[in-house]
Amino acid sequence: RSPQVLAEKRNLGGKDGPPHLVAVVPLHGAAAVPDALRLLQSQDGAAVRSSDGGAAGFVLLCPRLKQRWRFVVAQAGDLHAVLDLAKVADSLLFLLDPVEGWDSVGERCLSCLFAQGLPSFALAVPGGTDLPPKKRLDAKKKLAKAVEKRFPEAKLFPLNAEPESSLLLRHLAAQRQRRGAFRARRAHLLAYAAHFVPGHESPLLGTLKVSGFVRGQALSVNSLVHIVGHGDFQMSQVEAPPDPLSLNPRVVKGQKRSQDMDIQDDSLNGADEMEEDVKVLMKADASKQESLQSEVVPDPMEGEQTWPTDEELKEAEASLKANRKVVKVPKGTSKYQAAWIVDEEEDAEEDEEEEEDDDMDDMMEEAASQEEEGSEEEEELAEEECETMTVSECVRDEHYDEKMEEDEEQMLERYKQERMDEMFPDEVDTPRDVPARVRFQKYRGLKSFRTSPWDPKENLPRDYARIFQFQDFSRTRKHIFRQIEKEEAEGASVGWYVTLHVCNVPVSVMESFRDGRPLVLFTLLPHEQKMSVLNFLVRRHPSNNEPVKAKEELIFHCGFRRFRASPLFSQHTSADKHKLERFLRPDAALVVTVYAPITFPPASVLLFKQRSNATGSLLAVDPDRIVIKRLVLSGHPFKIFTKTAVVRYMFFNREDVMWFKPVELRTKWGRRGHIKEPLGTHGHMKCHFDGQLKSQDTVLKRVFPKWTYDPYVPEPVPWVRDETVPLAQDVELD
Repeated sequence: RSPQVLAEKRNLGGKDGPPHLVAVVPLHGAAAVPDALRLLQSQDGAAVRSSDGGAAGFVLLCPRLKQRWRFVVAQAGDLHAVLDLAKVADSLLFLLDPVEGWDSVGERCLSCLFAQGLPSFALAVPGGTDLPPKKRLDAKKKLAKAVEKRFPEAKLFPLNAEPESSLLLRHLAAQRQRRGAFRARRAHLLAYAAHFVPGHESPLLGTLKVSGFVRGQALSVNSLVHIVGHGDFQMSQVEAPPDPLSLNPRVVKGQKRSQDMDIQDDSLNGADEMEEDVKVLMKADASKQESLQSEVVPDPMEGEQTWPTDEELKEAEASLKANRKVVKVPKGTSKYQAAWIVDEEEDAEEDEEEEEDDDMDDMMEEAASQEEEGSEEEEELAEEECETMTVSECVRDEHYDEKMEEDEEQMLERYKQERMDEMFPDEVDTPRDVPARVRFQKYRGLKSFRTSPWDPKENLPRDYARIFQFQDFSRTRKHIFRQIEKEEAEGASVGWYVTLHVCNVPVSVMESFRDGRPLVLFTLLPHEQKMSVLNFLVRRHPSNNEPVKAKEELIFHCGFRRFRASPLFSQHTSADKHKLERFLRPDAALVVTVYAPITFPPASVLLFKQRSNATGSLLAVDPDRIVIKRLVLSGHPFKIFTKTAVVRYMFFNREDVMWFKPVELRTKWGRRGHIKEPLGTHGHMKCHFDGQLKSQDTVLKRVFPKWTYDPYVPEPVPWVRDETVPLAQDVELD
């Protein structure tokens, strides 16, 4: 072990370091939480302080062991609170039921914690002494098997007497610390006390004075601070009040007075008393302070184009002559249409390049065989996918049937859409009331999805003028991390008890703290307040069976951030173009694309949509990633003459046939061809192929995410354990 790691471990919980922060998470509704907390507090010679503000818990000071602890109790049903505490906690203490271990809510909580990254933890089993000896032994063996499967090499600690609680505390203090990489490089703290001072202009905005112990890195007043679930803010100053959790309370006379204060300090007397004993460590320097600017202010004249010079026109003409080729084409064919017609020699060469498309053709062949089952499969699907739910008789909602019927219809419609997308990927019906050339005017035909060029800077939306982009994201990330390792940051050192003056904070942050929610703050690295396009590699949890459609609003836990956004889904490939997926598929890892603040990986990612969830990690910050939406227009052969066929039902008027004439045709069996001429006025067309066929036309366009980023995530209603109504027993959050 390096000297730095040893020093961090020795300082943790000691007089020179922050208190050992332990998040207590009960994994079962019947876990004896009060008994466990009472045993932890009954240490010989230890002083216990209550924690009235923020998350429930207490502080344990052990002068004999020269250790100090802060225990914070989290409810397993409140997933956001548990995940926020796990971001900053040194250890997690899981409380199990002696018979069942954990219930469905605890299983969901564990899945989320494993996906986010589990810090150091311990397993305690309070209670069980009232069971008969034989049943107690059987329950212990059964629980040990379940724990061994879920937590390999983990040890169970019984918690029924004071010596057992002392042994558990020694284990927590001595075990190896595991921390997430995103918090090791950033200063962070869990609020111990908070006080809100309303502003002069509006009582809804003001200065939030947050007190706590600095962890991770030294904290600078000029850096930005992120309040989890609420957004980014600036600091005006950092103060050093007396340590309320000192192991030696006789250091300062005024310190005892501050310890006797109410932790949730809302009184003016308490605020004045705090100000008497504080010392200002540093004040923000306007010339060095990080800006809160998260978006680029676009210049409307920046996109103006000038007329090309004579030299540029000559260069373009010479380039066209160099790339010009002679191809035999039908009479009346334009130059643009001729560019899509391929010679037989070139056609043979590109057959080898298109081998990767065979997988898609096989999928379409399989879908064609499934099409014959038709409506019978849809009826079976409706019966199989519906769940039965036991509803308590105490429900007296007159509109219950209407609500349930509406929700079930929407869910059934989503199931059908997801099923159709699996059976016939990207296929759409050509509209009859709107010309196809108008309906698909934003799409283009690609000769090859894999090899055809597509400029990533072409036809960008207006929102792209608001984001920041790196010339080399990987190089910038390495440079920032190297600076953190080599340079010593100026500011409050790790372990100091400080008060941060955070500016222009909404009063809702203080209200959340008063309601018992944990208040977690992280400092930002350079550029992390700026908006860009983030790509996450995620995988849907295998036990989740509800469809998740693209562009639906989801809740993201990305590293230390929590925000809402409506993402796009695309395939994860090594190519330069990536096909859009309309649903989050259960059988493959997909890339999720959103507008969000820059975050330097590694960082875990969790996606929540009520009960539909996915997990993954941050892939890259890359606005140039091309996500392509593909549409397949299908036609049916009407008459077949060897390599020529008459195709109908792809278009319904002559003008659409002429519009799409340059686009190459491809069949489900791998045949390729082109449109020779339209027949009549009802959309029939004569096509030439290299074999007998069923035709299929492909047009594509690039898609971009919607600007739906919202840093404020409202606190959800916690999951409720109910014996009458089992809530999502078959669903596992991850």
